[in-house]
Amino acid sequence: MARVGTVAEIWRYPVKSMAGERLTRANLGERGIPGDRGWALRDEVAGEIRGAKKLPQLLLCAARYLEEPGADGVPPAEITFPDGARARTDRPEAVERLSAFLSRRVTLWPLRPAAEREHYRRGMPDNPDVEGELRDIFGRLADEPLPELSVFPQELFEYTSIPGTYFDALPVHVLTTATLRALAAHAPESRFDVRRFRPNVLVEVDGATLAEAAWHGATLRVGGAAVKVEMGTPRCVMTTLPQQGLAKDPTVLRTVVRHAGQDVGVYANVVGAGTVAVGDQVTLD
Repeated sequence: MARVGTVAEIWRYPVKSMAGERLTRANLGERGIPGDRGWALRDEVAGEIRGAKKLPQLLLCAARYLEEPGADGVPPAEITFPDGARARTDRPEAVERLSAFLSRRVTLWPLRPAAEREHYRRGMPDNPDVEGELRDIFGRLADEPLPELSVFPQELFEYTSIPGTYFDALPVHVLTTATLRALAAHAPESRFDVRRFRPNVLVEVDGATLAEAAWHGATLRVGGAAVKVEMGTPRCVMTTLPQQGLAKDPTVLRTVVRHAGQDVGVYANVVGAGTVAVGDQVTLD
């Protein structure tokens, strides 16, 4: 096994597309970190689960759990709005505040069983032109390529997430500091803050290279857990959107498309459950 770095940060996102929580330690199981993307909004106008790709103001909100999630369910989370107001995800006022904040009728849902397929099914696209819809979602200019969609799990063409989860693709997202430095070198006027890319695990790796691009198909030992890297993480318009402490910046995505082959970070499945802590070694099998 080759040592590649150490765990620098661990992140969990209680509500899909809202700012998350930094942890010092977490258990990695089949579905990643317990409680990660445990809640999501359903756009009742569009008739589907949606995140900041369509409801960008969500990134201005933050969420934290009031008690630690376990393997058998998702506890309520507390949402903090940009004005400092707070609401629990299991209380009606949270839905009322979110609908007013987004100027859109929405509801809040904890994870539902995979068997409830209709809960996860996609609604009709906002743009009847398929390419136009994809360019809006991924934030691509007319002269930029769209990501290769065949790399995504096939369920995502019918459902907004793999039923039983609210993940964009797979349970674990890993990013390296080397990649952030490499991107910053191409656009020093932009902030390649980790929060724009929303990983679960940020790995401190020396240098300024797209380090994780060489991990596809390999197994990473992350502390006491093991994850198999399945695919790169195609980046979308969310990387450009404003959030607390970060301004809107289209240059971030332009840099990713032009200098990183559209991917930043990797998606992985957990193949060996275990505990991960900040400072743990990360090795490549």
